[in-house]
Amino acid sequence: MVHATKGIVLRTVKYGDTSIITTVYTELFGIQSYIVKGVRQSSKTSSGKASFFQPSAMLEMEVYHNEQKQLQFIKEYQWSYLYEKVLFDVVRNTVAMFVIELLQHSLKQPEANPELFYLIEDTLKQLDRGNDTLTGNLPLYFTLHLGSELGFQLHGTYSAKTPVLDLQEGMFTAEKPSHPYYLDQSLAQITSQLAGLQFYNELENIQLNRGTRRELLQAYQTYLSLHIADFGEMKSFEILQEILA
Repeated sequence: MVHATKGIVLRTVKYGDTSIITTVYTELFGIQSYIVKGVRQSSKTSSGKASFFQPSAMLEMEVYHNEQKQLQFIKEYQWSYLYEKVLFDVVRNTVAMFVIELLQHSLKQPEANPELFYLIEDTLKQLDRGNDTLTGNLPLYFTLHLGSELGFQLHGTYSAKTPVLDLQEGMFTAEKPSHPYYLDQSLAQITSQLAGLQFYNELENIQLNRGTRRELLQAYQTYLSLHIADFGEMKSFEILQEILA
């Protein structure tokens, strides 16, 4: 059957002489792989079509879907959102690539999760539109909220009685745990603040220095790796730190 769905491109590799295989996080079916034929041909009809499938591209698609197959086919595709800055601004593009790599490490099963799709879609749009402070804080916000959408939301909030965030248990506690995976003091307080934000524009009011952002982002990646099997190492982490500096 043919289905209409939005999709966000995560990865694309060459297939044969003229085609590609693209991995897309879709609104209807979760993560899926598609063969797209002929987009790398040097002809008038194919010129520019490969650009639709660069990582972070947001598409409206008509797709053939068969649950018994690992590779699906795309019938039609067009932009669902055209970036104004992300593809041309080095900082925003680096943040977008961090978001995409984080998804590559986190999404293991082809399960539909519309709320997660909307989180990714909104995050990339806000990255395209927001100011520099929002751009710098967005990786922190997205990593925390990705964990929530994947089923391991932080429990509790920072307070004088619960000043420690146990990353292994995913909760704010009164005492430091025996293991090394925790945040305390200002880092726990900032995390509580970020986890409680309801709107992206609130990120513009949080001023953090380079060192604090680095510590927090490293801790949030550790948090994901403690809850996602075979999470692996993020290659874009160091690049992101250099660019945001």
